[in-house]
Amino acid sequence: MNAWNAILMGCSAGGLTALQHVLAELDPDIPQPILVCCHTGSADVALLCELLARHSRLPVEEARERAPVRGGVVHVAPSGYHLLVEPTLRFALSVDDKVAYSRPSIDVMFESATDAFQGHLVAVLMTGANADGAEGLAYVRRHHGYAVVQDPASAEASAMPQAGLDIAGADACVPLNAIAGTLNRLCLP
Repeated sequence: MNAWNAILMGCSAGGLTALQHVLAELDPDIPQPILVCCHTGSADVALLCELLARHSRLPVEEARERAPVRGGVVHVAPSGYHLLVEPTLRFALSVDDKVAYSRPSIDVMFESATDAFQGHLVAVLMTGANADGAEGLAYVRRHHGYAVVQDPASAEASAMPQAGLDIAGADACVPLNAIAGTLNRLCLP
C-alpha cells in the first residue's frame, strides 16, 4: 500500500480542459478520493461535473455538506462555497470570506484536507490566472505531502502554477500530459 490517502487538484483559467485531460488518463483503479477545486465563475457546478464525467474513468460528483469522502471518486467543490474536510473525513461547506479573491478557494481546500489526512496526500496545482493554491501547496509540503505542479510553460494560464513554484516549490514539476502518469505511479497500490 502506498503512503498517500488522497489526491487534491486545484486550477482556474483553463482548468476545465486541464482536468478533462488528467482525469481521462487516470487509472480507474486509483483507490484515493480525488478532491477538485476549480474556479468556474458559474453559480452551479453541475455542468462542470457533467463535462468532467464525460472524460473521467472514475465517477465524478459534487461534494455535499456532511457527505463522506469516498475513495475512487472525484469530488468537485461546489460553486460559492469553500470545501473543507472534517477530521471525520466528511465534507463541510463554508461561506466564509473569499481567499485570494476566490470561493471556493484552493488554499482553503488544500489546508483543510492536509489537516484531515494528516499530511498523507498528493496535491496538484495546475493552470490558473491568480495565486490561489500557492499558500495551500506550501502548507501541504510543510506537512509532508507531495506537491505536483504543472509546468507553467504547458499551462493555458501560467500565473497559478508559477506562484505555486515560487511560494511552495514542488516535488514534481511536469507538463500537463505527464500529470496523470505521475499520479498513477504515486497512487496505485
